[in-house]
Amino acid sequence: MMHKLADISLSEMQAEMADLAARFCTEKSPIEKVRALLGGAQGYSESVWSEIAALGLTGIAIPSEFGGSGLGLAEVVPVVEHMGRTLMAGPYMDTILAASIINMLGSETQKKNWLPQICAGRTFALALSEAHADWDLSNITTKASSNTSGFVLSGGKRLVNFADTADFILVTAVQDGTPALIVLARKDVPSASLRRENIIDETTRSYSLNLDGLNVSADAFISHKDMPSALAQMNLAANLLNAALMVGGTKAALDLTIEYANTRTQFGRPIGAYQAVKHPLVDAWIGYEKARALLYSAAHNFDEKSAETAVLMARVKAETAFAFAADRSIQFHGATGFTHDCDAGLYRRRALYCASRYGDAAFQKRKLADLLFA
Repeated sequence: MMHKLADISLSEMQAEMADLAARFCTEKSPIEKVRALLGGAQGYSESVWSEIAALGLTGIAIPSEFGGSGLGLAEVVPVVEHMGRTLMAGPYMDTILAASIINMLGSETQKKNWLPQICAGRTFALALSEAHADWDLSNITTKASSNTSGFVLSGGKRLVNFADTADFILVTAVQDGTPALIVLARKDVPSASLRRENIIDETTRSYSLNLDGLNVSADAFISHKDMPSALAQMNLAANLLNAALMVGGTKAALDLTIEYANTRTQFGRPIGAYQAVKHPLVDAWIGYEKARALLYSAAHNFDEKSAETAVLMARVKAETAFAFAADRSIQFHGATGFTHDCDAGLYRRRALYCASRYGDAAFQKRKLADLLFA
């Protein structure tokens, strides 16, 4: 099985997506625009999001009968990688994941309703995390109780990214002891139910969501006998895309540091000429190359039996590579690196937030140990 994990070649479609994403993200998300969005309530540009949808990037993994391209997550990976490289913020990853699980479990009517809307640019926020902070998505305390008009919800969610501006919020809940999904229209959620959370990544907007007493109709309810395995698959997809985001960030942090090391002089020489700088940078570059190789191996093998092992390996390496590259970037920028004006700090904070999503490296290593040594 391991020979399959070694296949990291880009397909023709992946290469095309990578080229498109590189040009688009570089043009639309230069660091000046990233910084301009930091203080805004929304956190991303609506006009850029409209262009993302117009390019067909929201429908990459959606079947063609619903308006998508009919490809897979392997083709989404290069797009997310370049978004990570340019710190492009927005609900792209959550919207892609919502489309994936709706396509897996939704009824034909639900697919016809929501998937074309995603292709057209409507956005989803994922409400999966709860106060207990368990990375197991099947550990759900939010409840959906039947009533005459559908269901009434109780409980709450945490770390719901870009919830305030989303068109829909996908919520996990338990109904009669069985996990289920509920699609909430944002307009039906009282603004008082959302509370802005302070998180370390300034490019992301995160909210807590109070669901107590919220009534939802039966047609917004998605239940399926395969829901536990589908949630596990969604978790795997989230880790794959999160790894892509971190690999992109690793490359950007490295580029930033290398440029500085080649221009900043000390004792008449660029600081990059000194071993204390260039050796750690080589280590960071090797870490990046390993992480990217594992990422595209995981993308290539995502629909294979080896998918979980491949994705977890990529996820672990991406986190450690991003953390090291961003940390060294701050250090090698000297005192400036610790100021808010230095871009290295933006990547370090993004690295810390990404590490907390869907299970950190230590958590994933324990899962890997069970897979490899059981």
